[in-house]
Amino acid sequence: MIIRKVNDVPAEPVTEPGAAQVTRRILLSPCEAAPNFTMRRFEVAPGGFTMFHQHNYEHEIYILSGRGKVRRKDSEIEIAPHDAILVLPNEEHQFINIGDEPLVFLCLIPNI
Repeated sequence: MIIRKVNDVPAEPVTEPGAAQVTRRILLSPCEAAPNFTMRRFEVAPGGFTMFHQHNYEHEIYILSGRGKVRRKDSEIEIAPHDAILVLPNEEHQFINIGDEPLVFLCLIPNI
């Protein structure tokens, strides 16, 4: 069993084009011998956003704190703490902070 404290994992800026004011911490991954999934923690500053993108694998999101919206191809949906979100493979998506505090969420992706 491996237990990691969030604050022991360095936050790194998300530098992909189309993202602004986002950091991520890779909490658990193959580096810690996780065989199937990588768990990441994202923090989006007020006014910040992830890139609008898609990929060929699903991922699961759990909102810890803050207010935001998920932009999809044809719509936007508001999100709040304790929302669980499934992003399907090849579904276009973007997370946008619309609140006055950081939007913080966990993101689980398969190790592929």
